[in-house]
Amino acid sequence: MVVIAHPQAAPPLDIDAGAQAPARRTLRAQVARLEQQLARLAVDASPRDEIAWAIGSRGGPRLLGIGELERIRDDLAERLHAVREALATRAEREARNRELLERMLRDPARHRYVRISAADVGEPGCGTWEARPRLGLIGMLMGWWHVKLSSGCPLAEGR
Repeated sequence: MVVIAHPQAAPPLDIDAGAQAPARRTLRAQVARLEQQLARLAVDASPRDEIAWAIGSRGGPRLLGIGELERIRDDLAERLHAVREALATRAEREARNRELLERMLRDPARHRYVRISAADVGEPGCGTWEARPRLGLIGMLMGWWHVKLSSGCPLAEGR
């Protein structure tokens, strides 16, 4: 037996819908501006930031009421604020790590076995800087320390 589902009839339009048009237009412009700002921040972020970018809508395409538009605008504003905070926190952490790397390069003996990855300073790639003794145990006993940059990238493996 085949059951054919009939779509629900749309609710009747308000007579006052014409008065809501300017408010809806303003809210749609605000939502568009917030979506554009969120998209610009997506360029600055990296996958490791784990930020949810999906905008999504509930219920598919339809004419949104003023209440729904306000809810979407408020949700976008909150997400935009959270993304900006996350990116600011990342920028501060990377700046601290760059300062640590500079100190480590100037005086490796004071930063023994400290390891900083390229991702920690906001660089692309998978390299790491590490303060290590030259010549292994002999260098450690003699106080010969240097900062070694390794590629850190894993070798390609066969099947």
